[in-house]
Amino acid sequence: MMNAVIGGLAALLYLLAGSWLGLRLARAGGGALWPRGGALVLGWGAVLLHAMILSRTVFESAGLNLGFFNALSFTGWLINVVLLAAAMLRPVENLGIIVLPVGALTLAVGLLFPSERIVADPGQWPLELHILIAILAYALLSLAAVQAILLAIQDHRLRHRQPGGFLRGIPPLTEMETLLFQMIGAGFILLSVTLFSGFLFLQDLFAQHVAHKTVLSLIAWCVFAMLLWGRWRFGWRGQTAIRWTLSGFVF
Repeated sequence: MMNAVIGGLAALLYLLAGSWLGLRLARAGGGALWPRGGALVLGWGAVLLHAMILSRTVFESAGLNLGFFNALSFTGWLINVVLLAAAMLRPVENLGIIVLPVGALTLAVGLLFPSERIVADPGQWPLELHILIAILAYALLSLAAVQAILLAIQDHRLRHRQPGGFLRGIPPLTEMETLLFQMIGAGFILLSVTLFSGFLFLQDLFAQHVAHKTVLSLIAWCVFAMLLWGRWRFGWRGQTAIRWTLSGFVF
């Protein structure tokens, strides 16, 4: 019962924060009426309540419980934590229009469909660390994918000479691209650490039950490595950067 009450309040705060940002962006000059700080406060309240739920459903005495819907809820929470932390330093809060409601959705399904799969017993801290870094890498690359989608919309509207509307409320195209590659760079580093720690801590990265994850992760690593190299060597940007980012995220 307590989980339902806390979860319901957290989901409400997620949705209010996302709506706040949406209204702020739609009005494009409504910073005074809808200050970004209000949305961030609501968002932090949501992730704190969500963390209380996860402390009971994921971090169990028997070990790390990452059944499918638990893992989904934990990933949604971590994506929002990364977003809100980044928004304290950089103008990325508009990604919350998509990411914050997704956090509410993952929280809801985690509570409605409880699942159990202990992936690490107590004391297996290297394996737990490997899993947590992997999910953090996924969280950062998920934000990069959302940023790439927003960048694609921005690029399309500018190409078709439609600079008005919500574009007035987001940073210029060059700054949006810089933010995108900063997210990709950080996510790529964590993905590299994930693969390296997997080789160290897992007995067989190509065992039957993890082979597909290993192969897809290696392909994603290659895609993002090529993208970062192309950015450094050839100055890739625009549609090229967007396509490579979304391809890597899919893998």
